[in-house]
Amino acid sequence: MANEEVIHHSWRDSYRGMSSDNVKGLVLALSSSLFIGASFIVKKKGLKRAGATGVRAGVGGYSYLYEPLWWVGMITMIVGEIANFAAYAFAPAILVTPLGALSIIISAVLAHIMLKEKLHIFGILGCILCVVGSTTIVLHAPQERAIESVKEVWDLATEPGFLLYASLVIAAVFVLIFRFVPQYGQTHIMCYIGVCSLVGSLSVMSVKAIGIALKLTLSGMNQLIYPQTWAFTTVVILCVLTQMNYLNKALDTFNTAVVSPIYYVMFTSLTILASVIMFKDWDRQSPTQIVTEMCGFVTILSGTFLLHRTKDMTDGPAPLPVRLPKYTEEDGFSQEGIPLRRQETTSRST
Repeated sequence: MANEEVIHHSWRDSYRGMSSDNVKGLVLALSSSLFIGASFIVKKKGLKRAGATGVRAGVGGYSYLYEPLWWVGMITMIVGEIANFAAYAFAPAILVTPLGALSIIISAVLAHIMLKEKLHIFGILGCILCVVGSTTIVLHAPQERAIESVKEVWDLATEPGFLLYASLVIAAVFVLIFRFVPQYGQTHIMCYIGVCSLVGSLSVMSVKAIGIALKLTLSGMNQLIYPQTWAFTTVVILCVLTQMNYLNKALDTFNTAVVSPIYYVMFTSLTILASVIMFKDWDRQSPTQIVTEMCGFVTILSGTFLLHRTKDMTDGPAPLPVRLPKYTEEDGFSQEGIPLRRQETTSRST
């Protein structure tokens, strides 16, 4: 009996770190990932339909705005983002952001089923590694910082460390948009994803500020009277519009099973970095917790790298035809999955 009581207390003590607010944030973040993962696929199908009758988003077109299916995907993503928005009000970014790994699994599986995009066995293993790494981070996430006013968040955002980070991010975004995107956007996925991820790290910090302001307002402490609340709102609107534009370009130009994990890793990395700088999450953790979180993050990176490197692999040796068949353009690949540029080179050499 005494042993059972000791075991019971040990189990309870081991989970004492998960507060009620963290649990709420966890549930909201999981729901968000489900909606966002599905929205990638619905939006992709809408972009394909729009591209068949108008100018593709990947080359600067906006015909997808007239496609109902794209709007269904957009509404689904908005629902997911609202759940994500609420999650940041209850839990720290280090807990909420890594749970986006679930959206990788959903989007990759649905892309394999609905869009016929190849998902190799090693890609499945990569998705599993992403989930394992995310789980490790979640289990060692810090408690949410106690904040009594949106002014406290503004003070954190205007400290020299975060101002330096924000300045570097804004400078990098302008360099990507005006220097690299026009020249390399159609061939290098990191151009579009880089803009989305850099801007996204700033938007999450602002979203968290607004979420805290709304939570305090609903509890009886009105934060809507402070100009800081509306300043954070303006930042969120600008960042989200930028993210949406360049994410559409990435989805229309590159394979969904590749866009999702790369975007996830970059976005998560920069968001955690921004949160550590602004909210000083690691100041409330032991070295063991920090090292464990970093190991979990390396696991996520390994899974994403594995998924990216094996995206064009086939399950068996490919036949070598004497004459190459005519190809049809579908995301830059032939019917056999051979990159068009490589196939054209082979045709010229024969």
